Amino acid sequence: MKPRPVVYALLSALLFGISTPAAKALLGSTEPAILAGLLYCGAGLGAAVFRRLVRSSGAGRREAALGAAQLPWLAGAILAGGIVGPLLLMLGLTRTEAGTASLMLTLEGAATALMAWFIFHENFDRRIALGMACLVAGAAVLSWSGQPTLSSLVGPLAIVGACIAWGLDNNLTRKVSLADPLQIVELKGLIAGPCNIALGLGMGGTLPGPVPVAFAGLVGVLGYGASLALFVLALRHLGTARTGAYFSTAPFFGAATAVLALGEPLTAQLLVAAALMAVGVWLHITEHHEHFHIHDPLTHEHAHAHDEHHQHAHGPLDPAGEPHTHPHRHAPLEHVHQHTPDEHHRHRH
Repeated sequence: MKPRPVVYALLSALLFGISTPAAKALLGSTEPAILAGLLYCGAGLGAAVFRRLVRSSGAGRREAALGAAQLPWLAGAILAGGIVGPLLLMLGLTRTEAGTASLMLTLEGAATALMAWFIFHENFDRRIALGMACLVAGAAVLSWSGQPTLSSLVGPLAIVGACIAWGLDNNLTRKVSLADPLQIVELKGLIAGPCNIALGLGMGGTLPGPVPVAFAGLVGVLGYGASLALFVLALRHLGTARTGAYFSTAPFFGAATAVLALGEPLTAQLLVAAALMAVGVWLHITEHHEHFHIHDPLTHEHAHAHDEHHQHAHGPLDPAGEPHTHPHRHAPLEHVHQHTPDEHHRHRH
């Protein structure tokens, strides 16, 4: 297992998890849809500024820009995860008890994995499935706040729909994960943000004052923007289900932050969740997937170094130094080595 993408995925979960207590502090004075829009806008604006700073330094040429063929996938991801998901969540929260809602939101990880495995045909085995089950169970234990009730089916079904929308978002984002992560975050944030704000205003909400807006934007830069960029980098190397599994630890990081920073009590619930999630992460990290496989011919563009999968010739206009990006062709290749379902290993099993 490659350690760097695992670190990317866990850092993504950490940033999103620690942003949750900060976002909760704003919920008392801000309508949820408007708050979601402000967080997305902060992510998009932050990514736009940082992307241009990186580009001016010359480092931005290492990442491939989004191509026309990738835009429909990104549009689907934005529609599903940035607009439909929050809309269904707002509908569900108004008709569902808080304990039930928190528990049901843990279904996002399961929805992500099930779609990746059975719709997008990402490989998995019993070890990976068991690890995913442990991570989802840990998140469920952490979210448990008493006996949940289903007084109305509309609210819970809407929350299930939101989890499915976010699972679809994760899988569609994988389709564009070879492109510049900052460009992906910029477009997602600057499209989904205004849509959510408009939704909140249409539901009767009002914009908060300048200080809450600035605070929400800052939380969005780190908890949504930087988190999503790291999530995209992890998707490149781990695939959707495994990245989603690591990201399922976000509620634990949020709860741990509340204990360390806000002085909340350390509960048995948190310890049990930590143990389950630790087992799940260990099962994934110690995965050993190795077999003879065939790489079909493939032409694409992404940031790469000349490893065993990138043994191609360069033309006079191709960039020097590594990593770099340019259109390149993969010749057919047959070999055996340990691998994860990254962009170059989408073969059938």
